[in-house]
Amino acid sequence: MELKNAVAVITGGASGIGEAVARSLAGKGVRVVIGDMDTKNLERVAGEITAAGGQAAYARCNVTSDDDVATLMDLAIEKFGQLNICVASAGIIKDGLMINLDKETGKVKRAMTTDQFKAVVDVNLVGSFITIREAAIRMANNGYQGLLVPISSVNKVGQTGQLNYSSTKAAIALWPKILVGEFQMRGIQNIRCVAIAPGYVGTPMVKGMNQEALAGILKGVHIGRLIEPAEIADIIAYAAQNEAIDATCLEITGGLISNGLAK
Repeated sequence: MELKNAVAVITGGASGIGEAVARSLAGKGVRVVIGDMDTKNLERVAGEITAAGGQAAYARCNVTSDDDVATLMDLAIEKFGQLNICVASAGIIKDGLMINLDKETGKVKRAMTTDQFKAVVDVNLVGSFITIREAAIRMANNGYQGLLVPISSVNKVGQTGQLNYSSTKAAIALWPKILVGEFQMRGIQNIRCVAIAPGYVGTPMVKGMNQEALAGILKGVHIGRLIEPAEIADIIAYAAQNEAIDATCLEITGGLISNGLAK
């Protein structure tokens, strides 16, 4: 796929990985449409992309809403005439152990609530499903060359305290093989799917965490530093240009080590 003048929709585009992807793709000539709940930062990101010579549009988007996501996809087509790349990077965390024991009594004193579990599933899993589905519908109906990019995580293999989050990311890691298999069954050859599974990424939230805890994390990263959001964006751009990359989940971790082995 040629990046110049391609059109990308990016959810979670007001910050973090989504913002970095939007900026990176725009810098390579891609026209971008970003969606997020944070309208103030959406406006900032789109404005800065435009000021730098790129083309950007934005809309407030709740990824759990069919209507919001459909509107975002339609905006891309109405504004720029097509839809080629969809990056589903909207996501949340609500960490906690499933059950916590009281140190004195040994009895359960706190448990992850159903709402706490479902909130993460709704945004990360259902929201990503809606996003990828709505993009695929438009790519298929219009014959656009397309790349679907759901965002997984290295913690798809499991992480204590993240039963909800890791469950969603494990599921998403399976999507490329399932979806491309379905596309092949129906003769849909213009749409590819490549998931991205980042390790610890240097978003403002991560960089602002307890520095001692952060240093402990970095001891387990082979390259000795956080992954920069722009590095995630570069991999997505590369996947868009290299059509041989398909039906897979790419891990970008810097060599995250757990119990002596790369995770």
